[in-house]
Amino acid sequence: MKDLAELLELGDEENPPSERKLQILTVACRLIATHGFDGASMRDIAEECGISKATLYHHFPDKNAILRLVAMGTTKSIFLHVSAHDNPALPPLERLRVFVVETARFFERFRWAWLASAAMFWNDPQVRRRKQRLEWRDKYESLLRDILKAAVDQGEMRSDLDIALAGRLVSSATNWLTRWYSPGGPLTAAQIAEQFHDMLVNGFRKP
Repeated sequence: MKDLAELLELGDEENPPSERKLQILTVACRLIATHGFDGASMRDIAEECGISKATLYHHFPDKNAILRLVAMGTTKSIFLHVSAHDNPALPPLERLRVFVVETARFFERFRWAWLASAAMFWNDPQVRRRKQRLEWRDKYESLLRDILKAAVDQGEMRSDLDIALAGRLVSSATNWLTRWYSPGGPLTAAQIAEQFHDMLVNGFRKP
């Protein structure tokens, strides 16, 4: 739950979030990710936490309030995580590998939160908050396109590569990893991402 507090930027060392609030968020993420937004009720969340609905409503007025916090936190945090590991001094294809692998590591660490936030991303009635999330999403995708463009400019990828389409291909491959990846499987998320990178690069590399 400490990871979730860090992800959502809840509190600080002097004023940490309550264990109950973190429990509610953790359980809600797992239930919504597993059963969908409509399939997980506030009653389900309360029962899973072992608390009354009154206690749950004391912390969150509805599911939208829970998901809004999670969706904003994950969208912002994945950009901050990946960009913190990016090194423009590296060869572009190595930067691409780091981008894909660190995205996968983020997904593995915050899998339930990311899946739950996906249920909310386009459905938040609060336009201002949706706009903020899109701005962080755009920063993440812009970094990826910058890396691909650098690879083309430096001759590591073919000159006729459609940067926008290539970016969507990389994003699609990594984003869907959370849908089918099994934490108990033979490969870690990072190992799968390494293979994704090799497959993508072999198709992108300049002859």
